[in-house]
Amino acid sequence: MRLQLLLVLSAVICAAGKPLSKATARKTKLLLVSFDGFRWDYDQDVDTPHLDRLAVDGVKAKYITPPMLTMTSPSHFTTITGRWVEDHEVVHNMMFNPKTNLKLNHKETLKRSEWWDNGVLPLWITAQNQGLKTASFHFPGGGANYSGQAIHRALVEEVGQPDDNETEWRQNIDTVLSWFSEEDFDLVTLYYGEPDNVGHAKGPDHPRRKEIIRQIDRTVGYLREAIHRRGLNDILNVILTSDHGMTTVKKRPLVDEIVLNKYLNLIKLASFEILDYGGFGILTPRPGKQQEVFDALSKAPNLTVYKKHEMPASFHLANSERLPPIVIVADLGFNLNSRFIVYVNKGDHGFHNGEMDMKTIFRAFGPSFKSNFLSEPFDSVHIYPLMCQLLQIQPAPHNGSLAVTEKMLLGGSRRVQRSVALLLSMLSVFTML
Repeated sequence: MRLQLLLVLSAVICAAGKPLSKATARKTKLLLVSFDGFRWDYDQDVDTPHLDRLAVDGVKAKYITPPMLTMTSPSHFTTITGRWVEDHEVVHNMMFNPKTNLKLNHKETLKRSEWWDNGVLPLWITAQNQGLKTASFHFPGGGANYSGQAIHRALVEEVGQPDDNETEWRQNIDTVLSWFSEEDFDLVTLYYGEPDNVGHAKGPDHPRRKEIIRQIDRTVGYLREAIHRRGLNDILNVILTSDHGMTTVKKRPLVDEIVLNKYLNLIKLASFEILDYGGFGILTPRPGKQQEVFDALSKAPNLTVYKKHEMPASFHLANSERLPPIVIVADLGFNLNSRFIVYVNKGDHGFHNGEMDMKTIFRAFGPSFKSNFLSEPFDSVHIYPLMCQLLQIQPAPHNGSLAVTEKMLLGGSRRVQRSVALLLSMLSVFTML
């Protein structure tokens, strides 16, 4: 009898150290939600009971660092591909072509596959190629085709569509949750355009921004209630994140504003430019004029100018083929003006991703996540391998690492704890025999 019991105990110990196979592991689904422009500390000056509850019931990161560039399209595409901007080549919110002078705004690019499809596969397509069913609701990049493949279902945000309608926000949640519960989707990405819009229009310190954060908090509460109502608690993991932060535009006296034409003749020296777009600017010098342009811009205040191939390695931009030869990054809070001061935003982003005002949020909850777990800060590029792990799929080539986020997950350690408890119980029986 004792020998048989010892053999059972040995089997228990061995089983405790082995991961569950795909055949025996419970299949979970994933909802990725992005609130555009949600700075890492926006919930610290507002009462947010539902977000606070998530910190107890799930995982919270102190903050996450978006890629350079701290813009909506580049950052979202880094999240959904796990690649740096120089690899996926979505290098701006605007679709542009320096040879034809084409410039399209962010929402006009959302269905333009030639802007998004540069050889890097986003998670939707990688998951579909492994038998999963995926959808995108307004998420940047979701409306494009990749190597001829479309996402199973994609709703694209239309030009002029309002971003702050709370009733519509709840309807969107009901829609995507029905895709999980009624149509068996495995991965859905959901995008909201706030608090980015209010941050631009009013500034990050304005009371209206705080109202939107309260609205987001209520929406998070509605999301959790709706998950429970549809019986998805045990199978649906949820990640809440964002693309960049927001900072106050300093609005100093006009003499301190950056007007680049004061330092070089743009018509004479540049053949292409996007400069009146927050804190990040790009410029193509005319043939033979690159050094002259660089030297002139180096004398301008409140900015740093780079030759593309000489940018710091930490930017992960130098190897981009799509970026023009000259890149300009303004100091925090200063906007780049080309010829005239036309900028009206009271808040903006696009600045160096090392600035705390550019950091953003990360929350996660569901059956695969630990409770009451506070994560150290990490780069948003690491979200991708985490999502692949949650979906139990092989990731495409990426720049992230699961080692950065795997401590958030319930896994072998929890099984070991349960097995050890069983072992101790059986040992107590063994000693009484």
